[in-house]
Amino acid sequence: MRSDPFSNAISDVTSAIKLCRLVRQRRGEKTEIISHLLSTCSPCICVPQLSSSDMLSICVCLCALFTHVLSREAEEPISYTCTEGYEYDRVKEQCRDIDECKLLDDACKGGMRCINHYGGYLCLPKSAVIYVSQEATAPEAVLPVAPNQPPIPAVPPTDPRLPQTPRTVRCSAGFTADEQNLCRDIDECTTGRHTCGPEQTCYNTRGSYTCQCPPGFQKNGDHCVDRDECSLTHYCMHRCVNTQGSYYCECNTGHKLASNNHSCVDVNECDVQSPCQHHCYNLIGSFLCQCDRGYELAQDMVSCKDIDECSFSSYMCQYKCVNSPGSYSCECPEGYQLQGNRLCQDVNECETGTHNCQDEEMCWNYYGGFRCYPRNPCEAPYVKTSENRCICRSHTDCQGLPPSVVYKYMSIQADRTVPADIFQIQATNIYTNTHNTFRIKSGNEGGEFFLRRSSNVSAMLVLTKPLSGPREYIVDLEMVTHHLTMNYRSSSVLRLTVIVGPYAF
Repeated sequence: MRSDPFSNAISDVTSAIKLCRLVRQRRGEKTEIISHLLSTCSPCICVPQLSSSDMLSICVCLCALFTHVLSREAEEPISYTCTEGYEYDRVKEQCRDIDECKLLDDACKGGMRCINHYGGYLCLPKSAVIYVSQEATAPEAVLPVAPNQPPIPAVPPTDPRLPQTPRTVRCSAGFTADEQNLCRDIDECTTGRHTCGPEQTCYNTRGSYTCQCPPGFQKNGDHCVDRDECSLTHYCMHRCVNTQGSYYCECNTGHKLASNNHSCVDVNECDVQSPCQHHCYNLIGSFLCQCDRGYELAQDMVSCKDIDECSFSSYMCQYKCVNSPGSYSCECPEGYQLQGNRLCQDVNECETGTHNCQDEEMCWNYYGGFRCYPRNPCEAPYVKTSENRCICRSHTDCQGLPPSVVYKYMSIQADRTVPADIFQIQATNIYTNTHNTFRIKSGNEGGEFFLRRSSNVSAMLVLTKPLSGPREYIVDLEMVTHHLTMNYRSSSVLRLTVIVGPYAF
């Protein structure tokens, strides 16, 4: 169990009194005793106004008392701590403010200005106007506070010989002394000692206060006005729209706001709303519509309308073009069939058996139809000797008539380009010392044909005018043979039936 230091000190004082009495008896040795005490006792408190003998007695007594106190077990050393923003000055033995603005290079970011303050610092815009009170130019020294000990009153040092009277400490602006004579911060926001406007919010600071406007507003004197974020640096990718106290971003057509409400991302209109009637292709900020084959975009650029291919050209089909939704088709007239996609080919009814000719008739096909002719075309006084050949055996009956007539048939398209060689006539029997001449005997009243002599035994029938159909032309081509040695003349006729089709194909 630890002994009581105070009771031990009383016992030592009694021993010191005894020592003082011994000193009085041995005054002659006072010089040596004082020197010994001064060399062994520290500290010793002596009163210089007293005599040498009395001073020696008091010195000895106090020295003995302090020697006992100092010889006791040393208490644990006292460490001092300061509040946040202060550090302990061992030279002045007091807490002093830390200048964070000098200590930290990047105390404030974003181009803000660092202002040192009591126990901390402020980050204010460079354009901010700062008013510093003259009384607050130098911070009051704050005494350190030991752990688990009450704060020491901030009182000026006094002479230990004079009675100490309590004195009120003088605090800087924004502070006030409390009942412990310590400077405490004044909360101007709570006490109402601020000048913030009704739309401003008061924030207490150490030794002062600040008035701040709501987000999106800025101070203009004692009032808060809207901050136009769009005129400043903003993060809108496309367009910025200012509002009272805020702003929002808008995107161009074909885009939408991303989740961060600042960036714009493309809208895939083809997936969202399927605007195109046929096919949709997404583009950055837009879309493109395309139509199926046979359609084209309407004026709204999303709908599809049919293309009238038949209106492009008259050559789309050889006969008739029939438009249909998204396509077209070609049709041919009666007597024709479609060949491929656009051409018309004549149907040979005589070969297919789709005619109505009788047994005694011969079917003759022409462009776009057929005709029935008698198998025996010979008329009296002519008799048939072979296919399509008729001769007259009676000189009396055949007087003034050609001795023989040959029947031929041909078909041509309407509106054929001219001149055109369409038929060749040639002698079947060739005799020496003869001369043949050729002429159109009948059927050329309109001058549609011309017979051109090619040689002594042949001639070419030439079409000189375009013919319209359907129409039938019967042209008699005569060949006259002159026998030079016998002075004999004979003739033969080729009766050519030309059938013109109704179309140019």
